[in-house]
Amino acid sequence: MPSPSPGPHPHHLDPRLLRAFLVVADELHFTRAAARLYVAQQALSRDVRRLERELGAELFVRTTRQVTLTADGERLVPYARRALDAQEELLAAFAQARPLLVDLNFPDQATARAVLLRARELAPDHELMARYESGLTGAAAQLLTGRLDASFGRFAGLDPALRSGLDHQPVRYEPMAVVLPEDHRLAALERVPLAALKGETVYAGAGNPRTPEWTDLARRLFEGRDIRMAPPAPLAVGDEEFQRIMAKTRNPILAVVDFPAMPATVLRPLVDPVPLSPVSLVWRKGLVHPAFDALRRAAIELSVEHDWLHRPSDGWIPATDEAVMNIHK
Repeated sequence: MPSPSPGPHPHHLDPRLLRAFLVVADELHFTRAAARLYVAQQALSRDVRRLERELGAELFVRTTRQVTLTADGERLVPYARRALDAQEELLAAFAQARPLLVDLNFPDQATARAVLLRARELAPDHELMARYESGLTGAAAQLLTGRLDASFGRFAGLDPALRSGLDHQPVRYEPMAVVLPEDHRLAALERVPLAALKGETVYAGAGNPRTPEWTDLARRLFEGRDIRMAPPAPLAVGDEEFQRIMAKTRNPILAVVDFPAMPATVLRPLVDPVPLSPVSLVWRKGLVHPAFDALRRAAIELSVEHDWLHRPSDGWIPATDEAVMNIHK
């Protein structure tokens, strides 16, 4: 005689789903809960529905005016709290002995460095250590294996296979610029219109295995504007080597407005349109560390204080990045 079909019985519940449930249970309001969790309301609703499917129970009654817990929702609250408390206690016990490893790409990366410094102020009892992996693609493999905890860069430019194991929080639309030899024909301009680069050969990291997300952004920007991509240069490690190699080639360099000064060059913002480099804080999914919340909070505080996520009316980013950057709004 066949046995009856079992009801829903998940072998594994993603702690993220329990956390989403508890915040909604506290707020009884999806918009406020989404703001607390730094996620889009649509994404939060998906997580709650997924938890309901996995448990085989309706947890909330939703109307246009209010959200209330069902009897099953009330029953889940203490279990969810205990499960998350136990997980955080276990992970914190192992995390306390080590610093949070934060990749800044390179030492003078102003946005990432500012976030790290603010996070250190917010979490003075924890160690947050800087690392320098040159680019987000270079850091992504380290994030997935746990050798790094967080990095910064263009999340949409990562290979989808890498993105699937990572999460991100938009931090800034960095205005882009061009580094020119001081005797270049455009060096006297205060701002360089993109059209003025027509016919130029511009270096944008081509051939650097650590920064293909940046080269891809440049390729999309140059497309249809008759701006050529400079061929790969020898891979330079450190600011001094990079400056030496770039001084030899004398090609303009695609950069951002906070790019560090280089000898015998000038940095000029790009305009008409203003190209933007989308910067996110990136980490592996499921990361728990006592200092990680401070890092996320620092990114949010600075984004608000400096209006880093403001898009000028003539700002340019690829459509792929726009979709990715908007998903957490």
